[in-house]
Amino acid sequence: MSQIAINTSQNVNINFNVASVGDRMIAFMIDLLIKVAYGIAVFYIFFNLLDLGYLLNGMDQWSVMAVYIILLFPTGVYPVVLESLMEGQTPGKRVMKIRVVKIDGYQAGLGDYMIRWVFRIIDTSFAGIIGLVSMVISKNSQRLGDIAAGTAVISLKNSVTISHTILENIKEDYIPTFPQVIALSDNDMRIIKDNYVKAVKVDDRKIISKLSDKIKSILKLEIDPTKMTERQFIGVVIKDYNYYTGKDS
Repeated sequence: MSQIAINTSQNVNINFNVASVGDRMIAFMIDLLIKVAYGIAVFYIFFNLLDLGYLLNGMDQWSVMAVYIILLFPTGVYPVVLESLMEGQTPGKRVMKIRVVKIDGYQAGLGDYMIRWVFRIIDTSFAGIIGLVSMVISKNSQRLGDIAAGTAVISLKNSVTISHTILENIKEDYIPTFPQVIALSDNDMRIIKDNYVKAVKVDDRKIISKLSDKIKSILKLEIDPTKMTERQFIGVVIKDYNYYTGKDS
């Protein structure tokens, strides 16, 4: 499964798995079934429950077609409306755990979903062959609408969690300890957190000790070991950095 690197607004590069063609097709079929079910329900209510079929009597072909278009209008705007309301997802995409995102890291907006929607006419031409071919040959499995809108569809099944970034959960009443951490860069903090998480996993005390000493030397800090362990110290440094730089989740 190919990946796409997206740079977030917090200047953090996160790799996401690109949604597979199979997942996208299943999501499309789920959405299609929902739209078909809606159409059946609307026509049943219109012609059977409300018995309004007589209104079409005497109308010319174009007028009848116009009535049908009005009744089925929600199925036409279904993708763009729901993707806007559900932050890049439709019911089908949510079931398959995939989502539309901007490849430049910004949140996709109504305009982006509109572009994808307009190009859907081309992508679904010839039984969807055009869109399918585009997804197969494009770098990030993008159909023409995605390429035009600068979007991609990613899989959330193995989405990156907060532990893979410099971000850290911070409580609202959190009080920082070391204001010196602002001297560190995002890259410094990524290196610190990555190594710390790996060291804690395997209980590598030597690495944790070296990491702690390195941070102290960079920030020119002296920590009383009786008041704070090396692990506690590194954890506080990570949280303080997130606090001062506004990178709380």
